Amino acid sequence: MASTVTIVACSITGVVLLLILVYLVYRVYKKRCANQAPYEKIYGRGAGGKEYTTVDMERKNVPQLTVNSRNVQAFVLPSTPPKKARHIERPVSPRAEGTSGALGVPIYPDSGSDTSSPPSRRSSMEANGMFSLGTIDPDLYKASQDDSETNFPEDHLGRVWFALEYQREAERLLVSLIKIKNLPSRTPGSANACDPFVKIFLLPDERRFVQSKFKRKTTNPKFDESFVFQVSYKALLTRTLRLTVYDVDRHKKHRTLGNVLYQFKDFDYDDGQKIVLWKDLEEKSNMEMSDLGEVQFSLTYNNHLERLTVVVLRARGIKKLTGMAAVDTCARVTLMNSNHVLKTKKTNVVTNNSDPLYNETFNFKLSPTQLDTSSLSVAILQVTPGDEGYERQVGRVVVGPFMYARGKELEHWTEMVNNQKDMVKRWHALTQ
Repeated sequence: MASTVTIVACSITGVVLLLILVYLVYRVYKKRCANQAPYEKIYGRGAGGKEYTTVDMERKNVPQLTVNSRNVQAFVLPSTPPKKARHIERPVSPRAEGTSGALGVPIYPDSGSDTSSPPSRRSSMEANGMFSLGTIDPDLYKASQDDSETNFPEDHLGRVWFALEYQREAERLLVSLIKIKNLPSRTPGSANACDPFVKIFLLPDERRFVQSKFKRKTTNPKFDESFVFQVSYKALLTRTLRLTVYDVDRHKKHRTLGNVLYQFKDFDYDDGQKIVLWKDLEEKSNMEMSDLGEVQFSLTYNNHLERLTVVVLRARGIKKLTGMAAVDTCARVTLMNSNHVLKTKKTNVVTNNSDPLYNETFNFKLSPTQLDTSSLSVAILQVTPGDEGYERQVGRVVVGPFMYARGKELEHWTEMVNNQKDMVKRWHALTQ
């Protein structure tokens, strides 16, 4: 009996203590909420002259509150006295005044500044090399319609804007691709039938390049991308920058739109100076034409038939060799695998013509497994007339994979492999 009474007494005591604890927590919570009121107390007088606060209004004790203006102080931002405009003299590079495409923006002082006001003390921004130019006049900074943005000649292939900066200490060349305008559209009359991207080379090395992002359905793409080339200043003066613009059609075929070249032999800008240039795209890379001439041919590969088709179209700029009576030429096509000749074919002789037209087609049997180990040689020969005539090689071109070719010759072969059953046509310079 005694144990039962003890248990009941303990239970009642526990319940009472729990209620007390809950009550204390509630009081603490109410006190903290009262200290964090969302409104500031503003004293005023209501009807009958009784003073009220905003807390009373929240409790709806007062129908209307009139704030006593004598107890409320307005805060006004202090006005900043106008500063005297600083006129900054900056030397203008003589290259920026020419017609090479360099852009320069003059800086004008604010004409509306008060020159009679006393000069203010230097701020922390001025001490760190930054200067306050005073109030900005919007009329001085309106974007004017630049002729380079709208004035395009007929049969224009496009105009490229890019920026160059060289850091001598780090031996780094920074190339910034900004934008391109007026690219040709695949569909006449449509401004969206173009999916461009750009490859950037530092010639004469054509094995390494950087590539921009693809832009879809636009003839005026904006890139705003930067690329870095690690090159010494001495080597830079012998290099040439080439930007090649491509268009990707719906069959994923890459079509070359044009090239832009910039030679660094006259690059004399200051260390870290960033210059902005624009240049028009050219159909040919405008490199020095070979003294031996050029030859044009197309390649087509059919993997189902295991057949390589070569069409020798024409040549140009072929000069008469010493001891030859006339420019009588023919083209010789040779297919090789691992430096072993598989087959050789020749075109007919075109007589007395430095720009001969051949237009002959040759087919070669070539399996897909041999594409990475085979190469194709196209040579131009001068022949003497008569049955006992002999042949002298003017020059030749070798196209193939990375093992045998570089530059345009490598690109020609790679494009043929990537676009099978399509005719890929290119001009190539003859070499010894």
